Amino acid sequence: MIILGIILLVLGLVTGISILWTIGVILAVIGAVLWLLGSLGHAVAGRRHYW
Repeated sequence: MIILGIILLVLGLVTGISILWTIGVILAVIGAVLWLLGSLGHAVAGRRHYW
């Protein structure tokens, strides 16, 4: 999810489409939060780890 967010950020920057930039930021932040929770040992969506 983080990688998809970064790809959308780059595409939004290159093409000038602001909705891609916004969606990319949202996906990158959600992916980072899920990764952080998973690495701390909290169960994320019923899983012990998230990757």
